[in-house]
Order: sequence, then structure tokens, then C-alpha cells
Amino acid sequence: MPKTELEELYELPAYSVPEAAEYLRTPYQTLRYWLTGFGKMQPIVKTAAPNRLSYLNLLECHMVMAMREVHHLRLPKVRRALASLNKLFPSSKHPFLDRVLQTNGVDILTEELGRMINLSKDGQLEITNFLSLHLERIECSSKGVFRFFPFVMSRASTEPKFIVIDPEVGFGKPVIAGTGISTATIAARFNARESVDELAEEYGRTKREIEEAIRWEQRLPIAA
Repeated sequence: MPKTELEELYELPAYSVPEAAEYLRTPYQTLRYWLTGFGKMQPIVKTAAPNRLSYLNLLECHMVMAMREVHHLRLPKVRRALASLNKLFPSSKHPFLDRVLQTNGVDILTEELGRMINLSKDGQLEITNFLSLHLERIECSSKGVFRFFPFVMSRASTEPKFIVIDPEVGFGKPVIAGTGISTATIAARFNARESVDELAEEYGRTKREIEEAIRWEQRLPIAA
């Protein structure tokens, strides 16, 4: 079945590894290991092109980051979960996105036909609560349109969704949500001594949105 224009857009190799590491607030070498295994292990995420990530690859890495860095799951369990997903759902090209994943802080699970499957234990059934913090940063409409709201200052439920990465807006670069206003443009003008008040008035946005765009471009370390 031929891909739609939107599906092709999602699969374009649009992001370099350093760029993706900045957007995910993940160390560059950590991301490289997930993508390459450094030649010793199979990649956890298969990139759209050598050293280039697609938008869907970016979202997959966001989910790996959630499992690895926030829920402190060991990488072998992430790999076993991926192997289980590939075995259970062989037609899925992006299993970490196609399946709603959950974790109890020890293993990775998914739901199938009303049952919980423990992917870290070769498909063993188990019951757990949903942990949806990172999934909530990825919005998907009924038309299959994805929007990614990256964390800016901390990985917490209180983080606002003022910044969005959407391949249909601004060539997939970070913008203020609901607009095509580039965060890079806002930060550049602020660094050229234009005030937050002036920028908010000119762009017709709130001060909080302008401040969040500036914070995003400062590339500050993120708090877990």
C-alpha cells in the first residue's frame, strides 16, 4: 500500500544526531549508542538514513529515553522488549510508537486484547498501572497526525506545552505551539536586546510563551 504524503514526511531523514540529542535533552554519545550500538550491539532505533533521524525516529528515541532515564530500566530490558515487540507485531515499523507501552519501574509492558504482556520477560502476562508522562508529550489525532511537545526545563507533568516539533510546521524545527514562530528567531531577537514585552506584543503571544521559547534555545540541562 503506497505511503501517504504525511507518512513520507514523517519518514524523511530530517535531523542530525547532534540536533536530535539537543531536542531530546539527551547526551550525544548516549543517543549514538541507541542508534548504532557502537558496532557491538544491534541498534535500538533504526534510523531513516545513516546518522540522520526521521521525525518518527525522534519520537521513538523520546520513548526510549523515558524507559531508560526516567524509569531507570536497564538497557538489556529495553532490548528484550523490542525483540518481543518485533516477534509479537512483526508488521510494525516503529513498535515503540505503534504500541502503548507501560512500565512498573522494573519491566516494560503492553496491552493486547485486554491483557497485559510483559515484554521484558518474553511476553509473560502481567498487570500494571499506566505511566503516561512521556506519552502525553506526543499527541496523535484521529487522522494520524503527530505533534511532539518536548520537555524544556524538567520531565514533569507540570511542564507546559508551549513548544512543539511538527514536520508540517517550520520544517520540523521547534516553534511556539499553535504558530509557525521559530524559537530560534525569538531567542536571536532577545539576544539582540529586544525585550520579552516587545516580542510578545509584536508576535501577539503571551510573555510566558516568549520566555519558554528563550529557555528552550538556551539548551539548559534538564531536570529529571
